[in-house]
Amino acid sequence: MRLLSQRTFVVMLALALLVVPAWAASAAAADSTAAFNIEAATQHYLNTFTPAQKASSNAYFEGGYWLQIGSLVYALGVAAVFLVLGLSRVIKGQTARLPGKVLPTLAYAALYLLLAYLLNFPLSLYSGYIREHAYALSNQSFGEWLTDDLKGLALSVVFGSLVLLALYAAIRRTGRSWWVWGTAILAVFLVVSIFVSPVFIAPLFNKYTPLPASPIRDQILSMARANGVPADNVYLVDASRQSKRISANVSGLGSTIRVSLNDNLLNRSTPAEVQAVMGHELGHYVLNHIPKMLIFLVLIIGVGLWFVDWAFHRLIGSYGPRWGIAGITDVSGLPLLVALFAVFMFLATPAFNTIIRTQEQEADMFGLNAARQPDGFATIAMKLSEYRKIDPSPMEEIIFFDHPSGHTRVLTAMRWKAENLRKKSPPQQPAGGNGLSAKK
Repeated sequence: MRLLSQRTFVVMLALALLVVPAWAASAAAADSTAAFNIEAATQHYLNTFTPAQKASSNAYFEGGYWLQIGSLVYALGVAAVFLVLGLSRVIKGQTARLPGKVLPTLAYAALYLLLAYLLNFPLSLYSGYIREHAYALSNQSFGEWLTDDLKGLALSVVFGSLVLLALYAAIRRTGRSWWVWGTAILAVFLVVSIFVSPVFIAPLFNKYTPLPASPIRDQILSMARANGVPADNVYLVDASRQSKRISANVSGLGSTIRVSLNDNLLNRSTPAEVQAVMGHELGHYVLNHIPKMLIFLVLIIGVGLWFVDWAFHRLIGSYGPRWGIAGITDVSGLPLLVALFAVFMFLATPAFNTIIRTQEQEADMFGLNAARQPDGFATIAMKLSEYRKIDPSPMEEIIFFDHPSGHTRVLTAMRWKAENLRKKSPPQQPAGGNGLSAKK
């Protein structure tokens, strides 16, 4: 057998030096990926909750299922007070004495909203104050809670009356196509409310101040700039005066866009967790979730008003004289209109939740790529699970969750981490090359 020439030996040695590191890099990548177990890492975070914490979280969230059903039954009961017991006829009798067509409708709408608030007050007190304190989620005294609730009532009576006035004008002028025009009216109202809310509405309930200069502020603004979010400031919200929940948001439209985080997030979270949350919130803006959600809402409202028109005309034929309602143009039928829309929204809950949950999942993925803090995202998901069931069944999550569950979010973060561990492994050399540009 002939011996290898010196030149052949040198070539083979060079190839070996290229192939061996590539093989080793490939093996190292496989080992690093295999060493990180996604399911085990996810379970590790889920296990940070004690059995008592998990039981409390589950009880609070599952209680919300019954609260949704109870709220619908309660709404139907309120409608019965107005229609069956005759409260609507009394209001109409008083307001019909006012001159013209505008004032009677406006007065009826305002009185209805005020009386409906009073009738709903026991349920609001339980769900918004008693239940929140029972699960140690509220920081408000009764007086503070009532003050905020009355502010909401004032806004509802003032602006709600105007919206109902416009809605009944559409009903009277457009006949059976009123639901199309009503949808357009409510769409305009939604756009205006989203535009003005960060500047005029939200400050009525909380104090917004610029976030002081800090590394956290710089990191948030850097993420915003890197992802095309036109924000030159970050606002801090004193949400701790009301609740222990952590939160943040990008709100507004156009010139009113505002990046905000609440003081609970700042005080209860690590810098990595804050970055993870703010990356998620910036994702809502970059992915155009606000205008997309507006479109979905308008479509849902349109279908809902069509359903109301269909059901209203069928009920009014049998019960109209008994309830004192002359027709759908009669403002005394407002309690029935509201009750039917409440039924529709209850039935549409799974679809509505799925739309929101899908957007939240998209923002989760965006946030992981923007902030690159998978462990921070996982730990903040567990903090959010203080009041969301951590590990629901798939069907339960589809029907009742408007955000991904804690299990889904931690699993998403660990999958992202596993893929990026693989990317950080030494790259393989391209076949047949040495990484240097060839000379021509």
